[in-house]
Amino acid sequence: MSENLITPIIMCGGSGSRLWPLSRNSYPKQFISLTSANSLLQETISRLRGLNAMPPLLICNEEHRFLAAEQLRQKAFAHSGILLEPHGRNTAPAIALAALQASATQEDPLLLVLASDHAISDTKAFEAAVQAAKPLASSGHLVTFGIVPTEAHTGYGYIQKGKPLDEAGESVKAFKEKPDLDTAIAYLNTGEYLWNSGMFLFRASSYLNELAKFRPDILNACKEAMNHCVADLDFVRIGKEAFEYCPSESIDYAVMEKTAKAAVVPLDAGWSDVGSWSSLWDIEPKDSNGNVINGDVLMHETRNSLVHSTSRLVSTVGLEDAVVIETKDAVLVAARNCVQDVKHIVNKLNETGRTEHLTHREVYRPWGKYDSIDNGERYQVKRITVKPGEKLSIQMHHHRAEHWIVVSGTAKVTNGDKDLLLTENQSTYIPVGVIHALENPGKIPLELIEVQSGTYLGEDDIVRYSDRYGRV
Repeated sequence: MSENLITPIIMCGGSGSRLWPLSRNSYPKQFISLTSANSLLQETISRLRGLNAMPPLLICNEEHRFLAAEQLRQKAFAHSGILLEPHGRNTAPAIALAALQASATQEDPLLLVLASDHAISDTKAFEAAVQAAKPLASSGHLVTFGIVPTEAHTGYGYIQKGKPLDEAGESVKAFKEKPDLDTAIAYLNTGEYLWNSGMFLFRASSYLNELAKFRPDILNACKEAMNHCVADLDFVRIGKEAFEYCPSESIDYAVMEKTAKAAVVPLDAGWSDVGSWSSLWDIEPKDSNGNVINGDVLMHETRNSLVHSTSRLVSTVGLEDAVVIETKDAVLVAARNCVQDVKHIVNKLNETGRTEHLTHREVYRPWGKYDSIDNGERYQVKRITVKPGEKLSIQMHHHRAEHWIVVSGTAKVTNGDKDLLLTENQSTYIPVGVIHALENPGKIPLELIEVQSGTYLGEDDIVRYSDRYGRV
């Protein structure tokens, strides 16, 4: 067994609804820079440096695969692979997939299961708690990290501590659902309760054996899906058809609330799940008026508020206990004590067929990004950025023509039977139905303006003939 080395498992799922409009379904909060210049995912991986750990194994939705890979590449993080879930099935199956994958290359590894979207301000305390939990985990316990509560919080589940198991941890007497305020106060007053962090440390075999005991249907579905996995670039694609039949269940319900091997180690490290805009206000540095400011912001007579600007000047006058979040295509203004209700706005966007909860105006692709800067009847204008050495798919459109104008960099263009090399201020026109491709052969980003015109301008009007990212 690998007695000393830990294999981190980082879960990168998430729908992106609680921190709307900055977080979207296609760009959830783990990929956003909220507490530093790094994203929450990058902060999570950086936090592992002080541990004796293997490179992390990530598990994420297929839709987010290139975001995860790009964020690893930006920081030159080594990793042990990126598992792609074809369907979201909650944490119990996700962890089972990761445990099976890690066990295929290591002898019963010690797994440190982390969410990718949490904030921890005291890294040394986090490292100390993980090290303190290793003896319990190595001996077969399923260790969860319980956050030492700082208030009677109603947004977290709670863990009731049982009898001591060693100097660091106790058995788990009970898991409790999110309480009402009076119950949360009672929990806090007893000193017996910790917040449920959703972080774990255990042997792969310990978890898989308990899952086999309590939810063999989940384990069998995961084993079948892993039997049909396929390696693709940095990714491991899970068998889609087999995983489709896997039940959806959290690790708490599937295993932790049932097992006799549950243990809890307290963690007092400035932890937050950054689950709402008020949570971010709680943990971020504030000015003399209690305000958290990000971006181009001017304030007058504004107190105890969070104001975030992404693309333009945001000014506030006479606000108190407010949240103002500006993006290129949406603005949220809310009372700070009501931000949990942002989900109702997201639901309304979904019900009315809008897309602002799904994607940003600026959309990231494996080859770069595009920003939809203008649109109207039968036309759309995008600013496209292609990273050096990258190439868009060889494709064709049935309903739209395109006009490309190079702003900076060099574009290698296939336009029907012509191959072109375009530089600044040069352009090309691509008629409807013509096969074309775009590549950046240079050393600097390629910037160009794309003008689309036609009867239908949806992103699904793409016929791909060849694609280096496996999207054909």
